[in-house]
Amino acid sequence: MSVETEWDVIVVGAGNAAMCAALSAAEQGVRVLVLEKATREDRGGNSTFTAGGFRFCHDGIEDLRTDILDDMTSGEYDSIGNLPPLSEDQFMEILMRITEHQADEDLGRILIGQSRETMRWMREHKIRFIPMFGRQSYKIEGKHHFYGGVNIEAVGGGWGLVDMLMAAAERMGITVLYETGLRDLIQDQKGKVTGVRAFGPEGYVDFGAKAVVLACGGFESNPEMRVRYLGQGWELCRVRGTQHNTGDGINAALKIGAMPHGGWSSCHAVQWDISAPPYGDRVVLDNFQKHSYPIGIVVNLNGERFIDEGADYRNHTYAKYGKEVMKQPHRTAVQIFDEKTHSMVRDEYRIREVTRATGETIADLAQALDIDVEGLEKTVAEFNASCQPNAFEREYNPSILDGVATKGLAVPKSNWALPIDQGPFHGYVVTCGITFTFGGLKIDTHGRVLDLTDKPIGGLYAAGELVGGIFYQNYPGGTGLLNGSVFGRLSGKNAGQLAKAA
Repeated sequence: MSVETEWDVIVVGAGNAAMCAALSAAEQGVRVLVLEKATREDRGGNSTFTAGGFRFCHDGIEDLRTDILDDMTSGEYDSIGNLPPLSEDQFMEILMRITEHQADEDLGRILIGQSRETMRWMREHKIRFIPMFGRQSYKIEGKHHFYGGVNIEAVGGGWGLVDMLMAAAERMGITVLYETGLRDLIQDQKGKVTGVRAFGPEGYVDFGAKAVVLACGGFESNPEMRVRYLGQGWELCRVRGTQHNTGDGINAALKIGAMPHGGWSSCHAVQWDISAPPYGDRVVLDNFQKHSYPIGIVVNLNGERFIDEGADYRNHTYAKYGKEVMKQPHRTAVQIFDEKTHSMVRDEYRIREVTRATGETIADLAQALDIDVEGLEKTVAEFNASCQPNAFEREYNPSILDGVATKGLAVPKSNWALPIDQGPFHGYVVTCGITFTFGGLKIDTHGRVLDLTDKPIGGLYAAGELVGGIFYQNYPGGTGLLNGSVFGRLSGKNAGQLAKAA
């Protein structure tokens, strides 16, 4: 296939951030080329492997019905008992608290302040959304009660999101070139970025452009970079998503003097089924994740608890607990549920590929999963003794922070502390799955990449997971896709306007 080599805007990557950038640039009336390292079948970057969930500001279900969930059925609407609103102040408080107040406040204000508008814009491009009934709600008296702030997903999850964005790009006349990965950025004598050098099926090709948007992900699929920045042992973790996010955009920008920024030693990493392959599976997708731990306990192979399973909503803790699993013997942990809560686990626990065992007693379960029997029996006995008696005479409701905590344990459980005392007992074996890295490039509030003197590099913009400064140590669930959409739209618009004015 012969493709022109001169364009107005080139977008590197073809996930959510990249395609939002491409759509936004095309809206400015310029010609846009998208370069995707993967094949057409493997397109979409990490976005394909997500649940498609978005955290954004809104005033509750009635507000959402006006434009975001405008095609929701009456039956779906009637099944909702509570879908809490999320204000800008609430969102900012969560972002700053979870990132230990390290998040860039200027970028945070853009992320949050433009969240509702960006979701509306995506809907105008025919991206469809639905409440996350199966993952982000508990049924209480027959009604869905949503929790944790991320309650809306793209129809079809991440795969559906990518397909809808690609359909939108086709309607906008955007060209996508597959199997063509970025190798270098091209600059003129004054340092302005004037194109990219890429490697494709026919070898190296230089593409000229008036502006370039980097949106090709972090370095989580590069074992050498993981060890260099995250630490010893990180070459052994599983990768939840695409194998193509190897830091190409970050490295190309650093090579021309871009400013590294953000949490380079931290990442989004979750509890991930130990049977999962080294990289994401495009059939199972994100169902290898195991996120119902707040209604059970988590132990290592010595039978010891090591995290506060009820510290907060799972959306506020799951992205940091994979790192804690990495610290355990053999990088392995087991999530344990008794019969009282087992029916409440998320759908991902019911996949055929799950690694699990059941025991009539705690000792039986320990033996089945090669956990130290005495260690697990001791841990469960101490945990049960620390739970408040008769705390759940009312209905158990994990959709609210109930404050029902253990007492006297070195590792507490701060909410939903229900004894593990009703067999049969169920255990699920997990390891660490890395999602994306937090370190990346520094951008300004226009989406422009900054150099080592904090000045914009002419013609260069960035969006998505390769931007640093927004997440540190932890991450509020559903903010990754929103981050890609908001800053993809912003950078694409500004790149398009720059190209149009050139």
